Amino acid sequence: MLEETLRNIGELDTAVMQRMQEHLDNLIKPPGSLGVLEAAAVKLAGIYGTLDLAITGKCVILMAGDHGVVEEGVSIAPREITYQILPAFLNGTSGVGVLARHAGARLVVVDAGVAVPVEFPGVRRMKVRPGTANLARGPAMSRAEAVRAVEAGIAVAGEEIDRGANLLATGDMGIGNTTPSAAILAVLGGYPAREAAGRGTLVNDEVLERKIGVIERAIAVNRPDPSDPLDVLAKVGGLEIAGLAGVILGAAQRRVPVVLDGFITTAAALIAARLAPRAVDFLFAGHLSGEQGHRLMLDLLDLSPLLNLGMRLGEGTGAALAMHLVEAAAKIATQMATFATAQLAELNEDMIAR
Repeated sequence: MLEETLRNIGELDTAVMQRMQEHLDNLIKPPGSLGVLEAAAVKLAGIYGTLDLAITGKCVILMAGDHGVVEEGVSIAPREITYQILPAFLNGTSGVGVLARHAGARLVVVDAGVAVPVEFPGVRRMKVRPGTANLARGPAMSRAEAVRAVEAGIAVAGEEIDRGANLLATGDMGIGNTTPSAAILAVLGGYPAREAAGRGTLVNDEVLERKIGVIERAIAVNRPDPSDPLDVLAKVGGLEIAGLAGVILGAAQRRVPVVLDGFITTAAALIAARLAPRAVDFLFAGHLSGEQGHRLMLDLLDLSPLLNLGMRLGEGTGAALAMHLVEAAAKIATQMATFATAQLAELNEDMIAR
């Protein structure tokens, strides 16, 4: 499934993008005056291959998984919270539950690798293994397990697109998952662990120093190959990160845009981008996380965040908020009048100069 998906990821429709830019320049406004919304509309046109933009279904896909590296004391929060918070996602009382509902998006919760059996009705059960191994002492998972987790994400994305979603957002849950995300950034971006690692959840200076040391040790022990993204994912990644990389790849194959959330989901995007560079063309950066390394990740992907609200909860909260902006871009392109339809004199260069 993975190899077929990678082969089927196409390019943006540049001809339609040019036509969309010309259309936007003829709307009743100065050219470029809606800034990022116009750029988003052009990108949507290239993804969908049409000027008739319509967001007909929205879905936030949240992948959950546990991490053996919590044994190293990299997080103050106990690992059990990964499992315990799942009902709050399902009943809509978590942060992303509230914001996905506000966005009019379906929230899909996937067990990609929670450490204990998950029996909550409504959770999509696609567990590859019950949590990763401790990456500070060896590979987080096998290469085959990494591929299975990526393919689980591809499958979920395909199922939701078949149900009518044409705008996806990514979310995550997994205590300790900022550590593998920082390790992925360090390996793929060539950054020292101190630059890649942030505080994550409730981390004080002492724990942060321990976390940096753990990332350095994980890279030294596992020696992940930066030219082989699956090797990086297997050795220092996470099951939910792998699943989210699959969501991105599966959506790109189907020409459906994906709104990224923060640090963890962008780590997944780094993996996806190394597997299929064209996948980045189908991504929107929902927001800039308060997590230290997130800006470095976005720079590697050459993506600019739609929002900067100082958020760092994860779960897909920032991505759910940014869905509003992507949908607004589509509506500007399809519902705003042109100078011709409004029977207004067009702005020419002389008028703009004055």
